[in-house]
Amino acid sequence: MQEPMKKRKMAMVANQVKIEGEDLLDIQLWLDRPASERIAEVTRLRRAYYSWLLGTYPKYMEKTVNQRNHDV
Repeated sequence: MQEPMKKRKMAMVANQVKIEGEDLLDIQLWLDRPASERIAEVTRLRRAYYSWLLGTYPKYMEKTVNQRNHDV
């Protein structure tokens, strides 16, 4: 049973694409979509994640503020 798993892992490594190129294509595809479509997709993913994590989607979200220090 170990042999098929080894072959599969080897095939995955041999057929691996360059991640950087795929990332750039994904980003461009995402940015080419209208803002309303991007917001709808992010909302859908957020609802799916929290429903999976907590069992239900929370009624209220805690506000989190992130700041970057650009003086570093």
